[in-house]
Amino acid sequence: MDIAVIGSNMVDLITYIDEMPQIGETLEAPNFEIGCGGKGANQAVAAAKLGANVMMVTRVGDDLFAENTIRNLQKAGVDTQYVKSVAGSSSGVAPIFVDKSSQNRILIIKGANNHLLPADVEAAADALKACQLIILQLEIPLETVYAAIDFARQHQIKVILNPAPASKALDIGYACQCEFFMPNETELAILTGMPVDSLDNIYRAGRSLLDKGLHNLIITLGHRGSLWMHGEHIDHVPPVSVHAIDTSGAGDAFIGCFAHEYVQHGNILKAMKMASAFAAYSVTGKGTQRSYPDAPQFIDFLKTLHQGK
Repeated sequence: MDIAVIGSNMVDLITYIDEMPQIGETLEAPNFEIGCGGKGANQAVAAAKLGANVMMVTRVGDDLFAENTIRNLQKAGVDTQYVKSVAGSSSGVAPIFVDKSSQNRILIIKGANNHLLPADVEAAADALKACQLIILQLEIPLETVYAAIDFARQHQIKVILNPAPASKALDIGYACQCEFFMPNETELAILTGMPVDSLDNIYRAGRSLLDKGLHNLIITLGHRGSLWMHGEHIDHVPPVSVHAIDTSGAGDAFIGCFAHEYVQHGNILKAMKMASAFAAYSVTGKGTQRSYPDAPQFIDFLKTLHQGK
């Protein structure tokens, strides 16, 4: 197995809006869709669709959404042996509002994701030991995130920690045990309490985390690309310009593709450049996982980019 994702799954309830209603106001929205999401599942599906061998450790509810979530993961090629249901719990859901400029606002109800516990990491130990990389996010209990990091350190497995949604309760000492720490600029602001309204301020905020002992800090910046900060070095990977329709799940697309690329060749900058292109492709379609290309589609997209130069 190449990659293990220990994390969340959600059912995306996507409403496309012209504007957000005011308090007490009712507005008509032009469109609604239901999709499979959750940061963990998104990242797992992105990597699997590109051909990575991916397993997922997660929890679903015992409702109508659970079977669909498992079936969707399997269709994408994700190993679901350690996807377990929680009796009496709803599956996680994420109401998403996408405006005319393709920007999104998201609420999450964790549901069964709150029941993903350290015991689930231990139950999957034999399979996890065979993985090259573990991906974590913060839509599950912090104690489970910490248990997974402890497990990875014990077995010399590299970890990507995506601190999303950002929580000031996160113990930065655990983040420093991970090979990669991957926030977006909003999460960086929350975690550091520092402004991120310019690249210089982003550098300063990132430096404040590196000074605490992080190894590799990769910051996704949306339409401004991404940054890799390590030691005294800063590398900026420019964005891939496309016409964005829906940015939901773009950060997860980046991480899933990065993970797939990194386990193939270990070249961080090359993995970031491929991840930028993969994320760019994802925003040209609606939804999260459904907008991710498979390997042949992505190869064709890369060819069009090269032809356009």
